[in-house]
Amino acid sequence: LNINLSSHLSFHWHPVIAGAFTAHRHMKIFNTSSNSSTFTGFILLGFTCHREGQILLFVLFSVVYLLTLMGNGSIICAVHWDERLHTPMYILLANFSFLEIWYVTCTVPNMLANFLSDTKIISFSGCFLQFYFFFSLGATECFFLAVMAFDRYLAICQPLHYPTIMTRHLCSNLMVSCWVLGFIWLLIPIIIISQMSFCGSRIIDHFLCDPGPLLTLTCKKAPVIELVFNILTPLPVFMLFLFIVGSYALVLRAVLRVPSAAGRRKSFSTCGSHLAVVSLFCGSVIVMYGSPTSTHEAGKQKTVTLFYSVVTPFLNPMIYSLRNKDMKKALKKFWRL
Repeated sequence: LNINLSSHLSFHWHPVIAGAFTAHRHMKIFNTSSNSSTFTGFILLGFTCHREGQILLFVLFSVVYLLTLMGNGSIICAVHWDERLHTPMYILLANFSFLEIWYVTCTVPNMLANFLSDTKIISFSGCFLQFYFFFSLGATECFFLAVMAFDRYLAICQPLHYPTIMTRHLCSNLMVSCWVLGFIWLLIPIIIISQMSFCGSRIIDHFLCDPGPLLTLTCKKAPVIELVFNILTPLPVFMLFLFIVGSYALVLRAVLRVPSAAGRRKSFSTCGSHLAVVSLFCGSVIVMYGSPTSTHEAGKQKTVTLFYSVVTPFLNPMIYSLRNKDMKKALKKFWRL
């Protein structure tokens, strides 16, 4: 019985019904394509809602994405053009903003395309490339936050030795180390998962290729692989979070000893912005991956992942610029050019 349901059902669907019908339609697409051996990928359901809701989300996330690019790009340009900001702290911040641009770019453009797509198909290679870059950039961000905390510790707790310790050479080496460690940390587990066989509908109830939904689609369950991934994913976050907290605890103790009220305010302002970014990013990642990925509900996965993958990169430029007078002056100077 061939009936075009979309043309006969003109009333507004309940989101659950709409999601069920979407999954059913994707199942038909997958089965048809599988029989003809033309489909080798996954279907990202994303956010199941009415067509009008999909368009609204497309507009909303497009604006957020553009503002994220503008905000982080402005910090990079301000640091580049203002010679007063050619210090390790701001060089690290510019590299961190560069990282944030790529971090949000590896997921949001595909999510925007899916809002306007009827099939929401992502190729097998595209899925695992997104998987690899998303988690590698996330791990790199953790290492950068730790290096930035180390820089603030040296600047405030060891001010006399800071120029001789945090040299341009050391700063460059630390930045390169962050990128290298971030991109090799999860390389082997991701390669192993990509070599596994996937069965069934290959429907991923998420807006990106996340390990939890992917592992549920494997033909043969691999508890060892899931355990390894569940350990390796939050491990750098936990370790670096403890390192960051310890660094700022020492910084706080040193700041409280500063006799000048203006000096204390400046130190609190700079460190407060760093701590806010650390809390937003590391807190949401720990909530997401602090427990086995298979135990999370799809709604929780999407919400928490959306927060640290889209909202945090959007808020970071505002946090750093609003709480730093030197950065505000440099940004004003840049926008006047």
